[in-house]
Amino acid sequence: MKVSVPATSANLGPGFDCLGLAISMKNQVIIRPSKFHSVSLKGEGANNPALKDNNMFISIFNDFYHNLSYKKRHFRFEFQNEIPLSRGLGSSSAVIVSAIASAYAIEGIKLEKDKLLNLALAYENHPDNITPAVMGGFNVACVQENEVRYINKAIPKNLKAVIVVPNRAISTQLSRKTLPFKYSKEDAVFNISHSSLLTAAFMAEDWEMLKHASFDQIHQKYRMKQMPELFDVQKTSLKEGALMSTLSGSGSTLFSMSYADDSKNLEKALKLRFPHFKVFTADFDNVGVRIEI
Repeated sequence: MKVSVPATSANLGPGFDCLGLAISMKNQVIIRPSKFHSVSLKGEGANNPALKDNNMFISIFNDFYHNLSYKKRHFRFEFQNEIPLSRGLGSSSAVIVSAIASAYAIEGIKLEKDKLLNLALAYENHPDNITPAVMGGFNVACVQENEVRYINKAIPKNLKAVIVVPNRAISTQLSRKTLPFKYSKEDAVFNISHSSLLTAAFMAEDWEMLKHASFDQIHQKYRMKQMPELFDVQKTSLKEGALMSTLSGSGSTLFSMSYADDSKNLEKALKLRFPHFKVFTADFDNVGVRIEI
């Protein structure tokens, strides 16, 4: 069987911990019956032996598999990772979602996506990454009574994601420590109004409105100070035709959205300006987690 989960970009500027979307690069795992446990890893993280020895996927998979099955079976896990590690593109959420989905699928137990999402919540208590990882598309989500409440919207094919991945990471844990303990009423109102407008723009497909709605006062400027070049990446992206340009998750990746017709020029301009960073264009993913048996 094969399970794949797309990359995600969370927050999207003002939607701190509640907005996210799925991008069509993925991590996938192929699971085969085996006489003994084995792991192979290709792509992102392949040169990191610790990922084989201390594999979060295996740990979560075993938690669920041992509860679902009375059988003692061994498997070979073949990982092919496209999502950069620790760059704000949802690599941890991809691991969590794929591990839970795999444990159910290997036992032939149907798992509805809503249930999968809420099981994943136990490992990732912010719904902005796990919701698009499961559902695909654009998502606005919150947690209420230990359940994710969300609305999902497909993203049209005439839009592209232009991604800038810096050559170093920003720790999510350390990144959260840079945020203020208190915010002014003005900053709170700013983000409520802009995240509301951003959500409405996605739902109405009013893409020009993203140029006005995607700004933030709660987290981006504090996190981006750890890597000041990101301010220039954001400024360049908006100048070169991006509809919006936001820190992806806690960083260090910068996510931009553009019309498909503008994406090549935007990618070219960013590559010229930031040759030491990885820059590429991707489609959006409207499916989320996929299981093939």
